[in-house]
Amino acid sequence: MEIDKKKCVGCGNCHAVCTMGIIYLDEDGKSVVNQDECVECNTCYRVCRSEEYSPWFVRAIRKVLSFFRLGYLAEVDVCPTGALTPPQLDWPRSVRVVFSDPMTVHPGTGVPGRGTDEIKTNDVTGRLREGDAGLVVEMGRPGIGAYFRDIEKVAMALAKLKPHFEKENPVTQLMANPETGKIKDEVLNEKVLSAIIEIKTRLEKIPEFLQALGEIQKELDTVISVGVASRCLADGSLPHEEWVRKTGYKLSPNGKTNIGLGRPLFTI
Repeated sequence: MEIDKKKCVGCGNCHAVCTMGIIYLDEDGKSVVNQDECVECNTCYRVCRSEEYSPWFVRAIRKVLSFFRLGYLAEVDVCPTGALTPPQLDWPRSVRVVFSDPMTVHPGTGVPGRGTDEIKTNDVTGRLREGDAGLVVEMGRPGIGAYFRDIEKVAMALAKLKPHFEKENPVTQLMANPETGKIKDEVLNEKVLSAIIEIKTRLEKIPEFLQALGEIQKELDTVISVGVASRCLADGSLPHEEWVRKTGYKLSPNGKTNIGLGRPLFTI
């Protein structure tokens, strides 16, 4: 995101809605975006509707009011002059918006948001069969973000255990070599709001993967969340639960049980 300083009047409304907290007042009293940390989520642009006032008019009103020790405060969801300007993004910076803006459709998967359906669609897609386990490793949320150089560290640590990286996942599509988890060099310094690594393995290998994640997280400058899934058995039990507990981790009570209502695209 860019801010047109010719229009900005320094009201600060965009600071409060910035997902990453990286908009601040410059020395000239006008707002500026830390471009290195901006993930191009466009939240500030969507939330702060423009009133389209002329900058000189807003500045004049504020100056007059200041004589009476009064101030002009726009509504919190307003940019008085429409100073927020979404830029034309070239590669590789364009990778930021497809991972960070939920309104943008990922070109490689056709899915908005982070560009992945994840394993929650398993009842229709059949990605996980009996004996399989699915792991999703989300990096960056809430409000911290993640550079691809950290995402690569996790992918390479997992790749040593020979998982199946989901092909229809946008992180996998950025890998130069899925066998090693190596991500393309040109995107390593790009930062996104969050990204999900999605893999499939066997149930009995869950402890190895969780242990690997426990080790690599010590090297990361972000936060990770891990989801584990397996095909629900006829008695309603979830086979992955015992393997997670064997590793010493507790499952969140907010876990999901997804019941597919679509027509299966596979044969059992």
